[in-house]
Amino acid sequence: MNRDRACLVIDMQQEDGFPLHGFARVIHNNARLLEALRQAGIPILYSRHVNAADGADLPEGEPRDAEGRPQSYRAGSRQVEILAALAPRPGEPVIDKPRYSAFHRTDLDLRLRRQGIRTLVVSGVLTDACVLATVQDAFALGYRVELIADACTSTTGAAHYAALLIMANWVYAIELFATEQYLRALRGEPFASCRPTAPDSFAHQPAAFAAAIARLESSLGLQRREQE
Repeated sequence: MNRDRACLVIDMQQEDGFPLHGFARVIHNNARLLEALRQAGIPILYSRHVNAADGADLPEGEPRDAEGRPQSYRAGSRQVEILAALAPRPGEPVIDKPRYSAFHRTDLDLRLRRQGIRTLVVSGVLTDACVLATVQDAFALGYRVELIADACTSTTGAAHYAALLIMANWVYAIELFATEQYLRALRGEPFASCRPTAPDSFAHQPAAFAAAIARLESSLGLQRREQE
């Protein structure tokens, strides 16, 4: 399973400006995932969201402090560093990005193509911001995506699942996994995953949002968790 694959861990940083839904569980799942990927010989890359310390390159509307500096992910601060529990090993690249997508104004695409990578394993935060933007760009650039759904999160469970459903509906080259199921796949064991076969596979009306989440979790082999 490790041929022409690489894993991208998105923005698992010290930044504490956002309360993240179930973050301890997501850190644990990323740690398990990384250990298994390293044992399987699958290359690992990291991205960090880093804003210029003086705020010179911030997009319009990005929050600033009273001095005009970025309120979050400010270069040179502790907040931009990768969490110690998930720290890169020697030889695992860290790609700094100024926008949501890890492909925007970085050399990520070039790095992957030089290694012959065609499938990108994705985990990290925030599901509805940097993960979503990166996955959409990966799809546009011709990569297959294996998204580890419970190794991602956002500020709320609703935001996390809304982004998962968007990706399941419209990123045609995606397969979604729970961490445990992906580890089974790495070991060559039977596993469950969600590989949508038609556009808008999880179409739903607002009142049916919870039911759509339940369908997605069921396809991933996860038991339905009470929304926090």
